[in-house]
Amino acid sequence: MNPTKLASDPLPSEPVRRVEAGPWMIELLPAAAYATRYVATQAAVGFAFESQRGLHAIGSDRVQPFDAVPNGLAFVPAGCDVLSASPTGGEYLRLLRTDGLALAGDHAFNNRIDPQAIALAMKMRAALLQTSAADDWEGWALALADRLDDKSAVDAPLQGSINASRMRRLDEFIDAGLDGPLGVQAMAQVLGLSEGYFMRAFKHTTGKSPHSYLIDRRLAKARALMRDSTARLAEIAHGCGFSSQAHMATAFRQRMGISPAKLRSQLSP
Repeated sequence: MNPTKLASDPLPSEPVRRVEAGPWMIELLPAAAYATRYVATQAAVGFAFESQRGLHAIGSDRVQPFDAVPNGLAFVPAGCDVLSASPTGGEYLRLLRTDGLALAGDHAFNNRIDPQAIALAMKMRAALLQTSAADDWEGWALALADRLDDKSAVDAPLQGSINASRMRRLDEFIDAGLDGPLGVQAMAQVLGLSEGYFMRAFKHTTGKSPHSYLIDRRLAKARALMRDSTARLAEIAHGCGFSSQAHMATAFRQRMGISPAKLRSQLSP
């Protein structure tokens, strides 16, 4: 087995955080605009932490709009022709098998909701943000790759109650009101759904509750402000709808395994 090696590439925004463990390359890509075109030389497992929108052509000559739901598992087989571009991107976990061994499946997919994959991806993101090499990276990578072949996982329903256009409307509503209180009732109303139906449909679509998703959006905005502004952490917490800096710090540690102050120190030039 190759020794685990940790590296970080400096970027204008957050860095790409990368671990090499045995036959695996594991990367945490920050939310940033991108445009790429390539033929995959290695199979790749992906996980979208955030909503992403743009244009793509995966294994096809047809370029079309795409909507990636938050918490969606994805797969690109070796040999697949990939074109993808997004004006904003979204935080994304990517696993590459570097020894040429095939992974389960021969067809590309995304937007697959799998609770076990969500838990594994959250654990791996927290470890990458802490830049610690003393973790079970190879075991986690194998466990996440095993989710590709799980027949109980379901593709997120992009038609129906929480389809792509409604998810986009909900994201815009949340982002516009993150500096204040936002409740499930208000989120359901903006989509014209009853509160009970909205909660069930949202969990089915994203694998998380609306409240959990709202916290994720607050944290994403806080990270962007920590990166792009000189505002104090207390001001950022208030601007993202947290009741206090301590409340924001607790959410960071619970969701990402790192304090806001430590994460911001990593972003300092």
